[in-house]
Amino acid sequence: MGELFRLLKKGNKSAMIAAIVNTIIAIAKGVAYSVTGNVAMFAETMHSLGDAANQFFVFIGSALSKKSPTNRYPNGFGRLVNLVLLGAVLIVGIMAFETIKEGYHHILHPTESEGFLINVGVLGFALILELYVLFKAMKEVIHEVGIEATGINVFFKSFANLGRAKPATKLVFLEDMVASGGGLLAIIAVVISHFTGILWVEGAASIIIGLMMFFVVGKVFLDNAAGVLGQADEEMEEKIGSIVLADPDVKDIQALAVIKEGEDLHVELEIEIDPKLTIAQADDIKDRIHAKIMEENGVVDVTIEFDEEDNISTWQTEKRSKSK
Repeated sequence: MGELFRLLKKGNKSAMIAAIVNTIIAIAKGVAYSVTGNVAMFAETMHSLGDAANQFFVFIGSALSKKSPTNRYPNGFGRLVNLVLLGAVLIVGIMAFETIKEGYHHILHPTESEGFLINVGVLGFALILELYVLFKAMKEVIHEVGIEATGINVFFKSFANLGRAKPATKLVFLEDMVASGGGLLAIIAVVISHFTGILWVEGAASIIIGLMMFFVVGKVFLDNAAGVLGQADEEMEEKIGSIVLADPDVKDIQALAVIKEGEDLHVELEIEIDPKLTIAQADDIKDRIHAKIMEENGVVDVTIEFDEEDNISTWQTEKRSKSK
């Protein structure tokens, strides 16, 4: 039990905050739907329930992925977060289907809902909370990629660097971006329906919200399927390659692979050095490079092998072939 609590402390904080906030939002929307029968509110209730469940599993998965390697699983549990996320998106997919189905039925058989002020008030309250969670996720993205930003730059830089964020943080970001957009759309639909009498617009909003949820399902599924298979981080390979070649004793890089294991990065490196160097000198080079690479965000282990210099620029040739 003590180890479980220790692991939970390492869970993704953005996912934990999002799970708590979305649970509160889902309860508020559910109560409002039971009172008013508004189909847009139903769509938003399903959306928030799906997000809350999803983000709770993400938090648990990100925490358990920090478990230390064992004899049975010597590579650790890093990819566990990817497996949990693949399972979690199924929940959102089911919720999305129900949301679209309910919206379709409302378009065919539109009914007038009650409690206009309740609907707008609850949706407005939920939108404020969702924007708060989205902003926290943006800040987490900025923190994880190791850059600084304030004010409006947080918005732009978080979008620009989203691909480099941890899987759990990326999921929270995408879900709450869609949730914020869906909440705003639901408010607009409720207002239009109330003041114009065009009742089917709420059903149309429900379908659009469901389709937005399916977008998140597709995006997260593809990203984490690649993570389960062991995706290479090409951007980090470029960065580490530059760090290694900056060392005066490294003549060339024969091979470099940076593999994502959930939120962790594993580096495998083969470098060329002067064959005249002693074992002690080579060991000093290895320690120096190992320490520099381990300073990079997300790197958990580095394997370094040596080869003698062959006077052929292998690393630069491989970089050019990859860019074509």
